[in-house]
Amino acid sequence: MDVQTFVLGHEAAIRLAFFAGVFAIMGVWEVAAPKRGLALPRSGRWPGNVALTVLDALALRIVFPGAAVGMAVLAEERGWGLLRYFECPEPLAFLLSVLALDLVIYLQHVMFHAVPLLWRLHRVHHADLGFDVTTGTRFHPLEILLSMALKGFMIAALGPPPVAVLVFEVLLNATSMFNHGNVRIPERIDRVLRRFVVTPDMHRVHHSIEEDEANSNFGFNLPWWDRLFGTYREAPRAPHEDLSIGIRGLREPAEVARFSAMLRLPFAGKPSDYVINRRRDV
Repeated sequence: MDVQTFVLGHEAAIRLAFFAGVFAIMGVWEVAAPKRGLALPRSGRWPGNVALTVLDALALRIVFPGAAVGMAVLAEERGWGLLRYFECPEPLAFLLSVLALDLVIYLQHVMFHAVPLLWRLHRVHHADLGFDVTTGTRFHPLEILLSMALKGFMIAALGPPPVAVLVFEVLLNATSMFNHGNVRIPERIDRVLRRFVVTPDMHRVHHSIEEDEANSNFGFNLPWWDRLFGTYREAPRAPHEDLSIGIRGLREPAEVARFSAMLRLPFAGKPSDYVINRRRDV
């Protein structure tokens, strides 16, 4: 059995192991060296956030049993995708696949802010009154399913190596938990890190209650797209320790922290306006 066959045969176990490991590391780090005080106690946020994460995982396995890696395997078997059409060498195909998929996630994230219907789904993520490792996994199931459908389409069009897709999925999940972490990183280290990966201080700006700040720093994994497309913001106006997290008009724990409330949120009221072309450069 070659390495690829073994890795792909244990895809679910590999992803679960990395998820559990990174979650545990970030949870301990948050207790040992927190960046900010807690807006709500963990007992008021974590049960709902974790329950939503579990529901997301179950929904994906039911609707898309093979998920992204399964689509990559199918594309390989059928000879689909630009990388196979141009007979791209395997190492280059691996690198291009990871970069291209990360760009797709960045553009998708921008789209979920720019289109009001999609923002209804995505605001479940932004409505969290806290900012910690569980925020990085808190998404409405409909957003997760739509995201996987879009990703599957792009995988079929690109034709990436299945192992590259698995590596990307593990990295995306791990960096999402990392960059949502309530952890203190020395400024001089953060300045170096954010050249290569989205850091918590960089992404926390994106969760600001201020609309112009929330419409910046869309990257989840690589920080380069924000710089390239002009959506990068160095820091919020307020100090990170005093930054208000969440969405105006959704400030009550009962409407944003309970599991049932999070499921209903996309269908409740009118979403606030986070349209990209209304960013304020202040």
